[in-house]
Amino acid sequence: MRIAMIGTGYVGLVSGVCFSEFGVNVVCVDTDSDKIDRLNQGEVPIYEPGLENLMANNVASGRLSFTTDLREAVNGAEAVFIAVGTPSRRGDGHADLSFVYGVAREIAAAMNDYTVIVTKSTVPVGTGDEIERIVLEERPGAEFDVVSNPEFLREGSAINDFMRPNRVVIGSGSQRANEVMRQLYRPLFLIETPIVFTSRPTAELIKYASNTFLATKITFINEIADLCENVGADVQEVAKGIGLDQRIGGKFLHAGPGYGGSCFPKDTLALVRTAQSVGSPLKIVETVVEINETRKAKMAEKIIAACDGSVDGKTIAVLGLTFKPNTDDMRDAPSLQIVPALRAAGATVRAYDPQGMEEAKTMIDGVEWCDDAYDTMVDADALTIITEWNQFRALDFERVMSLMKEPVLVDLRNIYNPGEMLAVGFRYTGVGRATPSTLEQE
Repeated sequence: MRIAMIGTGYVGLVSGVCFSEFGVNVVCVDTDSDKIDRLNQGEVPIYEPGLENLMANNVASGRLSFTTDLREAVNGAEAVFIAVGTPSRRGDGHADLSFVYGVAREIAAAMNDYTVIVTKSTVPVGTGDEIERIVLEERPGAEFDVVSNPEFLREGSAINDFMRPNRVVIGSGSQRANEVMRQLYRPLFLIETPIVFTSRPTAELIKYASNTFLATKITFINEIADLCENVGADVQEVAKGIGLDQRIGGKFLHAGPGYGGSCFPKDTLALVRTAQSVGSPLKIVETVVEINETRKAKMAEKIIAACDGSVDGKTIAVLGLTFKPNTDDMRDAPSLQIVPALRAAGATVRAYDPQGMEEAKTMIDGVEWCDDAYDTMVDADALTIITEWNQFRALDFERVMSLMKEPVLVDLRNIYNPGEMLAVGFRYTGVGRATPSTLEQE
């Protein structure tokens, strides 16, 4: 089979590479000629563990290539995937579908024989209908079908998520299109992956509903964390206790500074706007969006409180800037609110992230960028962990103590044990956990 993947961002590149690993001939297309040149030289523009080697192997096999020529890529392709960005639209929070619709027009002009046009981009209900209308307007009488095939890739583990997914969702009203999709995903049928064939609107909504439910789960445990701090309970034990209930499950029950990244913030907001536009408001989701925004500011307040109520003239060491570990993605990362708030309060911020530094430098001003974790701690009045990279989970605390001016640790990811930190001499603050004074009384 031969397919075209339009867009070489996170979703498009990972999907294109993984389809080629399935044995499909894939041409990835992007309008950014510099990015295509880098890809053709074997350089991966995003950080995703394992992607560089997988891409190189499939380019060498002849199954994977990169081009700026959309017409050439679409010509002869059995399926064309739209994997371009759908950012939040300025002013109203709806998904900006201008890139999706622009690509649809280009595909219509380029396709010849029967073609399955597949939306991989995260799009609101009704987008597939509009793509179909656009293509018919551009090419009356053309043979094609529009399919919704949402992605469920987690940054940092995207290759495994594509190769061994929990499920594949295919939204289509055409048996002919469904057969093409069955052939594309044949390796997953062979390992009995659940494949959900449904209508196009249902598939479009499944994606948004999935992300919104997970964002709600995160927000719920963050609210419980605040309650734990006020009643002397431990949110990690609460999360374990409720997560053992098989109806709930333990995933996404980790208290922290709030969700970020490329999906949850824009998808929750887009679903809110879609629901409002059809007169069916989602009050729970509206509250989730509001709570998550205010939570990030509260984390800066937590750090300031741990520094005796003021960081003016003090140095704060910050470990982790990306929205999660194993990615270089800074989109809507909590650090984007926390670090500027500390700076505004008069702090000097020394920061380090294993992969996100270059992107962070374009988004945060006035920060002293450091070469490694320990470099941030020199003469620091407090150390805060914003992103839970593995290399931050086993710090040498004798060395940390020798470098810092004051032994203050604000652990926004709860990766350390409060009792152990107190034992080595730290004033420890976590999220939703018993206070140091409570531990000392025990």
